[in-house]
Amino acid sequence: MVFAKHRNTLRWVIIVISFGIVSLILWNTYSFFQHFKNEERIKMENLSIAQMNLLKDTDLENDIGELTLQVLNSNTTTPMLLINANGSIESFFNINEEKIKDDAFVKKTINQFKRENTPIDVIVGGKRVSTIYYGNSPLLNKLKYYPLALLLIIFLFIVVLFLFYKSSKNATQNKLWSGMAKETAHQIGTPLSSLIGWAEILKSENVNPDYIFEIEKDIDRLQTITERFSKIGSAPTLEVVNIIEETINSYDYLKSRSSKLIDFELITPEEPIFVNLNKQLYSWTIENLVKNAIDAMKGRGKLTVEISELEDTIKVSVTDTGKGIHKKLFNKIFEPGYTTKKRGWGLGLSLTQRIIEDFHNGKISVLQSEIDKGTTIQIALDRAIA
Repeated sequence: MVFAKHRNTLRWVIIVISFGIVSLILWNTYSFFQHFKNEERIKMENLSIAQMNLLKDTDLENDIGELTLQVLNSNTTTPMLLINANGSIESFFNINEEKIKDDAFVKKTINQFKRENTPIDVIVGGKRVSTIYYGNSPLLNKLKYYPLALLLIIFLFIVVLFLFYKSSKNATQNKLWSGMAKETAHQIGTPLSSLIGWAEILKSENVNPDYIFEIEKDIDRLQTITERFSKIGSAPTLEVVNIIEETINSYDYLKSRSSKLIDFELITPEEPIFVNLNKQLYSWTIENLVKNAIDAMKGRGKLTVEISELEDTIKVSVTDTGKGIHKKLFNKIFEPGYTTKKRGWGLGLSLTQRIIEDFHNGKISVLQSEIDKGTTIQIALDRAIA
């Protein structure tokens, strides 16, 4: 309880500490970069001094002259151009020898070096005789991008944490919904048992058999709905059944309870087709597709349910003459929460997709759709192996 109460405070403390650590790392990196840059500046200044000595005293003793030349040649990493007073190249270090012959490349390089570092003038006898232009060494350039790489890593780490938190939250919510569904199924069971008992009493009271038949059909329907809810959150059991028969059962029930302005049509092969199905979940799928089709037609139009077969694949298509779907929404309509209705949670097609693809290893998709002409949604299932 105490942990739950202070969880948000703890979360912000962790965020602030993490931000402080990141800021400290970035500051230290920047400081190291500047220190390394100053070291290169000092090296370049030493080279300028060596160049001044070499130009000022042409008859230096051999050992001093050799030392001066060693200092000048000690630069093996930093790119450098020595331009004399008349603008010509006196010497260069760590720059491609072929490219240096191109005047445009030299001009571009000098401008780049100016942006990176302040040029150093070589003064002899109070007169500028040449200028040293130098850029950042390869190591310094790599170090310059280190903070960016660090920020990218931190960003990716945050994204991973966010996705983990979101998936954990979704998993908790799914558990909650599964528990509520099972509890709903349990609660429906009690009045449903009473309804079955009342139906038996009505039979003994010489009530019109047609009335009792319709009541029993609705009771069977409630039992089916109860079984559906009880299966949410658990792996369903599949059995080999005739998909044509199961489709007709759902089709007939929905047809008898739908608007008479809907022209229903059922097209199936004459021979039975056997598929691994969970009856309750499959009927739920057909119900969702048919109800969505009726909603799309606003209760008036033609609805066709067709079963076709290939060698190993069985296809069930539901076609309506409704308002249609934009092509860019073909996949979006199966996302949880997506709906075009003023009232609705947008779970029907998402649930249908999960039933077909996760539980039956099938595929459901929008086969075709035209605005104001209609839509065909198709289910593809594997034929049961004999």
